[in-house]
Amino acid sequence: MRGVSPADVRAMLADGGELAILDVREELIFSQSHLLFARSAPLSRLELRIEALVPRRATRIVLCDDADGVAERAAGVLDRRGYTNLFILSGGVTAWGGAGFELFSGVNVPSKAFGEAVEHESGTPSIAAEELADLMRENADLVVLDCRPFDEYSRVSIPTAINVPGAELALRIRDIVPSPDTTVVVNCAGRTRSIIGAQSLINAGVTNKVVALRNGTMGWSLAGFECESGRERLPPDVSGDGLAWATSAAEKVADRLGIARIDGATLEQLRDDRERSLYVFDVRDPAEYAAGHVAGALSAPGGQLVQATDQYIGTLGARIVLVDDKAVRAVMTASWLRQMGWTDVFVLAESGTEKNAPQTIINEPMPQLRANCAELRALIAREEATIVDLSLSRTYLKGHIPGAWFAIRSRLAQALPKIPPRGTLVLTSEDGMLAALAAPEAQALTTMPARYLGGGNAAWSEAGHRLASDGARMADDPVDVWLKPYERGGDTRSAMAEYLSWETDLLPRIARDGSADFQPLQPKDFQR
Repeated sequence: MRGVSPADVRAMLADGGELAILDVREELIFSQSHLLFARSAPLSRLELRIEALVPRRATRIVLCDDADGVAERAAGVLDRRGYTNLFILSGGVTAWGGAGFELFSGVNVPSKAFGEAVEHESGTPSIAAEELADLMRENADLVVLDCRPFDEYSRVSIPTAINVPGAELALRIRDIVPSPDTTVVVNCAGRTRSIIGAQSLINAGVTNKVVALRNGTMGWSLAGFECESGRERLPPDVSGDGLAWATSAAEKVADRLGIARIDGATLEQLRDDRERSLYVFDVRDPAEYAAGHVAGALSAPGGQLVQATDQYIGTLGARIVLVDDKAVRAVMTASWLRQMGWTDVFVLAESGTEKNAPQTIINEPMPQLRANCAELRALIAREEATIVDLSLSRTYLKGHIPGAWFAIRSRLAQALPKIPPRGTLVLTSEDGMLAALAAPEAQALTTMPARYLGGGNAAWSEAGHRLASDGARMADDPVDVWLKPYERGGDTRSAMAEYLSWETDLLPRIARDGSADFQPLQPKDFQR
């Protein structure tokens, strides 16, 4: 591992080579200040995420922290997993700002900033909540399409909205809206997916009036209107005529942006190239993916891949293959990645027969420390168990083994002294894998015998034992997760307004940073 200065990293960003910038602090700390193209890869869960985020072991990787030794610890983890080209940002994130370079707050910043650039450069039309409400009262000819995943839509939605996740819009629009006189309103929770969804339909050549709902469900709520919850309005199945129109529209988009199709043989050639990183994503609905997919492909529904590209693709300059049996969703997703600056994006029109998602292989370092549910129950009955849960804090608060303490794996040295010791220390986590990795680390930090629960909380629940949502015991602050404005409690309206202001402020900050290569289509490029 080698130290590099902020100027060195800036030069790496500009040299055209593959580069992964990994911020190994916890997610909430990351969200407060980070480099634009840094990916959140917390040390506490690094082994679980790294192979999907940075699949090629020879990738040039720069690790960022607060100059507190966390990056060095992360380098050790990566070295043991075979990563060979490791650098550490000298002086940490603070040094980047001290060198005069821009620092960003929030999460998914490149995608969020890109959405703002699209609205500005492409002239994406929008509608205010008040105007939409007036049209609804007048029974105007309009349809509202919520382009978020179903779980987000079901939690809160605009009245009358139909759930059509982003990549599905161009594929399904003709079956949802057969009349060219119907106004189409696209919404998400805030701004980005509304903008991208509306502009997708415009770019595809939809002749209807298409607008984004300004500020999404947050804007609707802030304007004083009620949202719905628990709705299940879904689009009709794709018809032959609808598919024919969508296919033709997607072909025009592909031609306009130079998006190439490949076959299975070409995919295998790309996989065999050890000099380049490759990501293969199935951009269809997760249920379609589960029914059968190309071997090795990861599920990344197209709208979410554009909305949170940094969560899926850790390596700048990598090759990307998007898989979709109908091609339309892959082409529309590829069109956005191309406009974001990803140059090597390909479409594979296949469905595949693989049923299981690729799994990260984690070897339990000390399997002799494994405990089963019956053994833990016996320890609890004798009051000889100190249970520490390393699950994400949001997961811990929803349900944990009664009496368990919350802690963050990478910060166990600070958390364990806060926990009254009793009998045997038993670590657990969502599925037990993180606990298995942490067991030898915990053993070195305490005089108590240390074990881990095999299968974790999932095994505990499957064995018929209760998970509690009350009685939280926090041995660490919940800095492991960034919460959405509506998840934070307290003054939700202020949190929403602050978040929306943060989004609209990204465009000038991106311009000051100068390292993004966004190329949104201009109005002259649209074909009707």
